[in-house]
Amino acid sequence: MSAVRCVELCKTYRQGDEDIKALDHLSILVEKGDFVCLMSPSGGGKTTLLNAIGGLDIPDSGEVWIADRRIDQLSKGELADLRLANIGFVFQAYNLIPVLSAQENIEFVMQVQGVPAAERREKSLAILEEVGLEGLADRRPAEMSGGQQQRVAVARAIVSRPQLVLADEPTANLDSHTSGELMDLFTQLNEHHSTTFIIATHDQSVMRYAKRIVRMRDGRIVEDIDQHAA
Repeated sequence: MSAVRCVELCKTYRQGDEDIKALDHLSILVEKGDFVCLMSPSGGGKTTLLNAIGGLDIPDSGEVWIADRRIDQLSKGELADLRLANIGFVFQAYNLIPVLSAQENIEFVMQVQGVPAAERREKSLAILEEVGLEGLADRRPAEMSGGQQQRVAVARAIVSRPQLVLADEPTANLDSHTSGELMDLFTQLNEHHSTTFIIATHDQSVMRYAKRIVRMRDGRIVEDIDQHAA
């Protein structure tokens, strides 16, 4: 069973007097355990595709499947439940809750999922260590560097071991060293837990971590490279 299947997706935005085709009859299949890097010029459609896969944006036409569920026809409540249970999101903006500590930010999703307090604490402290933030559990976002905040955001996204992680420009605000550490972490999760990753990025250095590079332009896929076959 595939992790993600998109069929003939179309999405048009109105920009002034002009219609912009963000997705133009785009189809893509992503297998479970794949590690896909979406690359395109600005406005090429990669973020729109990522948002469609995550159910954050509904296409004008076409189908979006996560595993065996067609999500573009789900209600808002059903979409929210699916995202909570199956998808981890990592955004360029960290989206951390300022009044919560690093540990509390990580626990927040598990709390919504109904995970017991003791289990939440155990998992959050373990993931903080895994992302290199051991000892920083009580710090609030304002007390952390940009790189540390991004790691908290990543920890929050992966602590429940989602089947699918969607990341939009996850290295954009990081220096090259921290960016490399983050991608190493993604690679470990991909290899050890078969987590499927789809990453939208401009960062050329991210490409070497991907199993597959999908280049987009004007809402279409213009190149799909299997790096293992290359």
